[in-house]
Amino acid sequence: MEHSKQIRILLLNEMEKLEKTLFRLEQGFELQFRLGPTLQGKAVTVYTNYPLPGEAFNREKFRSLDWENPTEREDDSDKYCKLHLQQSGSFQYYFLQGNEKSGGGYIVVDPILRIGVDNHVLPLDCVTLQTFLAKCLGPFDEWESRLRVAKESGYNMIHFTPLQTLGLSRSCYSLADQLELNPDFSRPSKRYTWSDVGQLVEKLKREWNILCITDVVYNHTATNSKWILEHPESAYNLVNSPHLKPAWVLDRALWHFSCDVADGKYREKGVPALIENDQHMNCIRKIIWEDIFPRIQLWEFFQVDVHKAVEQFRRLLSQENRRVTKSEPKEHLKIIQDPEYRRRGCAVDMDTALATFIPHDNGPAAIEECCNWFRKRLEELNSEKHHLTSCHQEQAVNCLLGNVFYERLAGHGPKLGPVTRKYPLVTRYFTFPFGEMALSAEEALIHLPDKACFLMAHNGWVMGDDPLRNFAEPGSDVYLRRELICWGDSVKLRYGNKPEDCPYLWAHMKKYTEITATHFQGVRLDNCHSTPLHVAEYMLDAARKLQPNLYVVAELFTGSEELDNIFVTRLGISSLIREAMSAYNSHEEGRLVYRYGGEPVGSFVQPCLRPLMPAIAHALFMDITHDNECPIVHRSAYDALPSTTVVSMACCASGSTRGYDELVPHQISVVAEERFYTKWNPGASPADTGDVNVHSGIIAARCAINRLHQELGAKGFIQVYVDQVDEDIVAVTRHSPSIHQSVVAVSRTAFRNPKTSFYSKEVPQMCIPGKIEEVVLEARTIERNTKPYKKDENSINGMPNMTVELREHIQLHESKIVRQAGVATKGPNEYIQEIEFENLSPGSVIIFRVSLDPHAQVAVGILRNHLTQFSSHFKSGSLAVDNADPILKIPFASIASKLTLAELNQVLYRCESEEQEDGGGCYDIPNWSSLKYAGLQGLMSVLAEIRPKNDLGHPFCENLRSGDWMIDYVSGRLISRSGSIAEVGKWLQAMFFYLKQIPRYLIPCYFDAILIGAYTTLLDVAWKQMSSFVQNGSTFVKHLSLGSVQMCGVGKCPCLPLLSPSLLDVPCRLNEITKEKEQCCASLAAGLPHFSSGLFRCWGRDTFIALRGMLLVTGRYLEARNIILAFASTLRHGLIPNLLGEGTYARYNCRDAVWWWLQCIQDYCRTVPNGLDILKCPVSRMYPTDDSAPLPAGTLDQPLFEVIQEAMQRHMQGIQFRERNAGPQIDRNMKDEGFNITAGIDEETGFVYGGNRFNCGTWMDKMGESDRARNRGIPATPR
Repeated sequence: MEHSKQIRILLLNEMEKLEKTLFRLEQGFELQFRLGPTLQGKAVTVYTNYPLPGEAFNREKFRSLDWENPTEREDDSDKYCKLHLQQSGSFQYYFLQGNEKSGGGYIVVDPILRIGVDNHVLPLDCVTLQTFLAKCLGPFDEWESRLRVAKESGYNMIHFTPLQTLGLSRSCYSLADQLELNPDFSRPSKRYTWSDVGQLVEKLKREWNILCITDVVYNHTATNSKWILEHPESAYNLVNSPHLKPAWVLDRALWHFSCDVADGKYREKGVPALIENDQHMNCIRKIIWEDIFPRIQLWEFFQVDVHKAVEQFRRLLSQENRRVTKSEPKEHLKIIQDPEYRRRGCAVDMDTALATFIPHDNGPAAIEECCNWFRKRLEELNSEKHHLTSCHQEQAVNCLLGNVFYERLAGHGPKLGPVTRKYPLVTRYFTFPFGEMALSAEEALIHLPDKACFLMAHNGWVMGDDPLRNFAEPGSDVYLRRELICWGDSVKLRYGNKPEDCPYLWAHMKKYTEITATHFQGVRLDNCHSTPLHVAEYMLDAARKLQPNLYVVAELFTGSEELDNIFVTRLGISSLIREAMSAYNSHEEGRLVYRYGGEPVGSFVQPCLRPLMPAIAHALFMDITHDNECPIVHRSAYDALPSTTVVSMACCASGSTRGYDELVPHQISVVAEERFYTKWNPGASPADTGDVNVHSGIIAARCAINRLHQELGAKGFIQVYVDQVDEDIVAVTRHSPSIHQSVVAVSRTAFRNPKTSFYSKEVPQMCIPGKIEEVVLEARTIERNTKPYKKDENSINGMPNMTVELREHIQLHESKIVRQAGVATKGPNEYIQEIEFENLSPGSVIIFRVSLDPHAQVAVGILRNHLTQFSSHFKSGSLAVDNADPILKIPFASIASKLTLAELNQVLYRCESEEQEDGGGCYDIPNWSSLKYAGLQGLMSVLAEIRPKNDLGHPFCENLRSGDWMIDYVSGRLISRSGSIAEVGKWLQAMFFYLKQIPRYLIPCYFDAILIGAYTTLLDVAWKQMSSFVQNGSTFVKHLSLGSVQMCGVGKCPCLPLLSPSLLDVPCRLNEITKEKEQCCASLAAGLPHFSSGLFRCWGRDTFIALRGMLLVTGRYLEARNIILAFASTLRHGLIPNLLGEGTYARYNCRDAVWWWLQCIQDYCRTVPNGLDILKCPVSRMYPTDDSAPLPAGTLDQPLFEVIQEAMQRHMQGIQFRERNAGPQIDRNMKDEGFNITAGIDEETGFVYGGNRFNCGTWMDKMGESDRARNRGIPATPR
């Protein structure tokens, strides 16, 4: 049954914790939780915080989900509980086994973005975003003219850095007041408010089709924020975080050192104000170690006052009636850190000390000796703390010097120049809002709470740190070890674990969040990887109450996809920012497109109902982010166009930063930049530094590329292929799997400046499969004759002498980049166009729109038309024709319905030995292995592994792309058989006729689609021929019942003895050689693959152990009857055979087979309607007496009940005989005595007995066969 609704199944397994696994879903999807193998049959309850319809989301409120059992039977293996997903965000689930939590995870539901007057949907993959530094927009009434650049450049989303009042540093991310709009945007005569911003944002959404998002900064506030001085508890200060006191003392000592360097006081010691070389650096290191560290004695904060502790110990020892306690064996004396971090304020546990150091008597000498031992131990403990502090100081010096090197010596650093108070030797880690004073006087402040609360820690980031750890909390030594890359303009905020821990801060930031969510459609989480997760969760929950479809983006620097997933799943991040500037060459840039940009070309069609697979976070792939260095500096101006084309061809959201398109040749600093962006002016000339238009920089090409990106996303071009043509040329293909049209963008990157670096004029020829319909665009970065770039004082201007030469929607012969194009044939049905380039210079791009060649397009359309009988997914792009093979006009379900279950065994299954018996074999896949089954199941088992992963590189897919061998094998194998099986083969052959006419890269996808349709139809046909128990049963029961089809079949040679000619309804067929009618009763294989064919297929014990489940429960009563009667015909000595051997090669060496046979007869009589009739069915006795030769069928018939009577009678009389042909010819391992068979019934107990120590007559019949182990001929478990 086809599902049109998208349903995902999440299998729950015991102790499976998936908190680090990302599961992405869309609104409108249904999510079903089902029990995996480890939880089947167990009492499981699923809980989730996804709200009921109409209820508000509460992260802490979980509800249990009700199980639904579609079969309403006792077998509830199909039961599921479900969620109809209509709300975006992050939602948690967990499940209990009884009362014990057994596993859980998160799901992330994407938001639905809408734009325009008609409120139409903007898919996430269509997003084209541009970042603006808000402070560079100028007065609010000038914003539209500057934002219009984004509109005219084809962007549909604008990202504003924070619009709030900025701190003293003027950094975009150091906010003085989170609730107030930056007053810089107002005029003296007009004060603008958040309401004005909201109106503009709404106008952009409705009239410009542009959404707006902005940053939220939760980690820090500007040092000059008024509210932080009123509520110092909101920061990490020396009152609420006394563990920072040692780091603060070090920070102040370094500040004084920096001031002294600036004042020239250390010039004589080799450290001038201008640090210029390694010698200066070495002198700094020496001064810190020899002067600063000894003076501040940081180790004292971690040590015990030895004299004070010894005196206390002495007093305790001298007390009368002192109790002597014995310490725990593993409890050693250790320093207990002073919670207030006073110098030598630490302590030790005196009870432990008294239990450890015990005087031998109460005399003064003994007590003094004991005190001396105690003093020595304390000095050892203090020494350990001194050593640990030295390690911290070593790291601190290394970090400090690394920072000095970067800021003052490194070629890629800012080169700050001489040390001054404005540009100190190192950035301060703490605020100091008091006047200048001596270091000793400053240290006194840390013990005065009314002063120490204003000594606050700055924020920053720690390279390589665990993002889930708060580096300012107790237990972290980041500030002491100077490992923080510090932002000296911002104070780190201290939230605690819950709102009650710092009420003002939580309320303040919540209000800030609500203002943002009221006016903007999305947020960027600044410094997300250092934001406490529980804080971000709380704030985003508040935002989503106001903006349910909040678009949340973030840039993470965790260095681990697993850690990224923790943030994405917990916070419901919609898109993770990825940056092309991280690529060191064009090959890496192309790899990023493949990694973040969609599924492979030729991917398999996934069913609507399918397992929920782990995903990678949706990407917002940017050519450059606003806080990174300018690509023109690190690459060249010529690379802007090709790299942005490569990025835009990714199947995800894409973005850029204002200034990139205008070719601004320097970083637009989020801290230092105070100029305004240029305005849009269609009539502007290149010399106008304050205006831009379509001819400025690469704006014209950017507009065309953004339009193309949005078109590809909206029209379902979801498949991506990246081809590294040569060192600098990257070709990216976007492909539509429904209409099979492609767009191929060829970009010649310019990571090196073409003016100063060599680029070959010989560009490799390209082969593009299919027919090129048009050149969507071709563009080249060129220089024009204008004045060179000069940095303007008022406007952020770009390079006026660089622009693009752009041509759109032209025919191939009109191209100035392509020299010539020829058509070639690759293989019998694949057409390619060979492209030779003429002017694909560095900085050029050309984009082709490509269709399948007309012949292949028709073949695909016909295929899709015939596949619509299986799924409506194939309606788009389908083509109905009248001249197709007549068999294709018949629905496949009608053809398949004529198959019997025995024939389905041949169509679906048949292992290697079964197939070899018919002269064939299973298909062998080169460089891999043979299929397990010759029938469709052999293929489907492999495809079931490949399909969900889209593993198109698998040897199975490679074999399909390389030739038609597997395709011809599938249809030819069935056509070689007769009747209904051949009809199925002819239908497949007719479908494969069109399959062979499409490009090879599409064959795995459509081969899979054809087989899925046929396979699922055949399974339905099989189940319809089975019992109501199967038809109405669970998925588990239905698939279990397929074992009946798998194991029960008819080979070329019948394995059962012939039944009586007088028996009715015996299946027959025409012998292809003799042309005579012959019986063809189905038999049960004892096992696959080893006991499946020839003499060794049928075994009495195995057959009748399995017959009830295989044939009676599934409703295959006729096959069950025939097998029971066939074995009855071979009764001899009162036994039925162990190895049947077609009756003529039977071995009667097991005592239990006859009783399994009798049990099956009893089950048959009870289960089958009119089942007792079997007792009267004729049995053709092959061996009427123990010694008779095998008789032909029909020579001597007996009713079954007489055969049953004989079997029981012989047992009561006792059975004793020697196997015929005893010796190595029938068993090379058995000892001679083992061929002697005995069996009987104990008249008192009714138990069957028999056998000897050298034979094994029951089901545990493994015979020893090792001479080395000396167990040959000795049963492993004699019975």
